[in-house]
Amino acid sequence: MKTSHPPINLCTLKVILMSSLLFARLRLTTAFHAPLATCRIARLSSASYGRSCFRHVNARDTSCRMTDESFQQQPQQKQQQQSSSSLPDLAPYQNPNNLSDQIFSALSGDGSLKITVCTIRNLLNEMMLQHSMNPVPADALGRAAMCALLASNGMQEEQMFQLSIKGDGAMRGCMVIVNGKGEARGFVGVPGLGGDWTLKEAVGKGTIQVVKNHPEWPRPYNGITAIRHGDIDRDVGIYLAESEQRSCALAAATTFNGILCTAAGGYLVERLPDCPPESMAHMERNLAKLVQIDGGDALPTNLLLEGKTPVDIAMILLDGLGMEPLNSIEPKALCECSEEKLLRSLRLLPREEVDLILREEGKVEARCQFCGRVYRMGPEEVERRMAEAKGDPSKDEDFGK
Repeated sequence: MKTSHPPINLCTLKVILMSSLLFARLRLTTAFHAPLATCRIARLSSASYGRSCFRHVNARDTSCRMTDESFQQQPQQKQQQQSSSSLPDLAPYQNPNNLSDQIFSALSGDGSLKITVCTIRNLLNEMMLQHSMNPVPADALGRAAMCALLASNGMQEEQMFQLSIKGDGAMRGCMVIVNGKGEARGFVGVPGLGGDWTLKEAVGKGTIQVVKNHPEWPRPYNGITAIRHGDIDRDVGIYLAESEQRSCALAAATTFNGILCTAAGGYLVERLPDCPPESMAHMERNLAKLVQIDGGDALPTNLLLEGKTPVDIAMILLDGLGMEPLNSIEPKALCECSEEKLLRSLRLLPREEVDLILREEGKVEARCQFCGRVYRMGPEEVERRMAEAKGDPSKDEDFGK
């Protein structure tokens, strides 16, 4: 005996199909994030999650958050043995209450992970005074300076690292130049930008551009990626993964009280060659723990405000992995502008243009874009110094470069 079924309404069929598709997608999403329990801790916010896992370099170097669940299960006895291992003497690297700016770097015990942590509150306050900056552009410049200092840590002293944020936002971009000594200088397009703008709006859409150079290199290295988030540190982290193939977790942020920077710090965790999956998984658990301890989106400023130093943050990140300190330097604001460079620029101009400037303005005046210092020369001084000048202004070797 045949049974007849009532005809299915077309709208009903569409609802059933959409529900099935949504359920399948939900199952796929759950399976994608489920392997790591601490992933739920790290997802305090999307911003925190983006700074607490390794950026992808290629299919072979994927984050342990998205790989094998077996890497997350380690014997409790082994973890206790690792955490109880003797730590090196950290007295030379201590910076009580973060009174001084500091960049501290260390390796894990097996040499497979590098940690670099910084605090640059004093440096950022000095830059704010140089440019009369408001908090929003100062936040952008501080994040850019920290990213440049962290990413360039360990390079030769005479090497240069230039980071440019070229966005179409109201801030009109910013640029930071650092060297291997930790000396930094930088500027933003609109230092007086008001507080009604968010950082993302101030940065806008555009590109992250990096230039690396060394006096002995035949040509500089250039790299570029698109701005994806607008909060600078996550964008630089994407740049390091995509353009330089550096698998890393990067965070940098600032806090302000009026026009005074109260905290400015960040960290860079890099996966070195032959890093075992167990070490990566352990590090990501430590990163998730750091996010939970900090408790905010501006990582790791809450820890800095509580008195934690770069060494303390490094100890949290390397908990159970051992620590081998590398070095500690104090970043400084240092600009390379001088009257000699102004005179050299004048000598590169046709003499008729220099005379026209002196006739119309009565003096030569120039303002350094990096430090805000103003240089002035009267007609007599210009004549005297140009007559005494030696060497070809178009050749660096004539000026000790």
